[in-house]
Amino acid sequence: MTPQPPFPQGFAHYPLYFDPAQQAALIDAVKAGVSQAPFYQPTMPRTGAPLSVVMSNFGSLGWVTDKEKGYRYEAVHPKTGMPWAALPDALLTLWHKVTDCPVAPEACLINWYRAGAKMGMHVDNDEKEVRAPVVSVSLGDPATFRIGGPKRGGRARSVKLQSGDVVVLAGEARLCHHGVSKIDYGQSALVPRGGRINLTMRRVNPY
Repeated sequence: MTPQPPFPQGFAHYPLYFDPAQQAALIDAVKAGVSQAPFYQPTMPRTGAPLSVVMSNFGSLGWVTDKEKGYRYEAVHPKTGMPWAALPDALLTLWHKVTDCPVAPEACLINWYRAGAKMGMHVDNDEKEVRAPVVSVSLGDPATFRIGGPKRGGRARSVKLQSGDVVVLAGEARLCHHGVSKIDYGQSALVPRGGRINLTMRRVNPY
């Protein structure tokens, strides 16, 4: 068997960082957040093709995408025009524990992966501040996460993410291609109506 390539510098994986009670509390925070800023179906720029995940956000800014304006950050929900829910304290605490970033994240993308959903290989580069890391929390069904290099294509490393795991993309890893190739749907009862919730914190503006 061909050995997997090494993880890029700045990649960190914290298995089961959140225990079951903490995971349940985060799901409760998500439920409260989406009662204010509901999940919606985003679409791709230019083509208008729907993404396979549905999304919401926590924070003063939220990542959105649609056919007309493409990838961007907005202060309000694209469907309701209302502000996003505030970032939960548990996520802010996590950010300061696993990063050395001197300022708080402005956005936390909430992705809900339902049956058949996945995320193609991409780079998080819609932010003006790329010195700050990306911090991701997995909740619910296991996922196969893949991370490659700064150029599209080439070899990628796979890691199975379980509920409660945390991933940090800092340093060189911050601008590496990554994605989710598979969700082991139905393996967890944590997420209401099933699937996986991924929470991804980002700093948008320069500091």
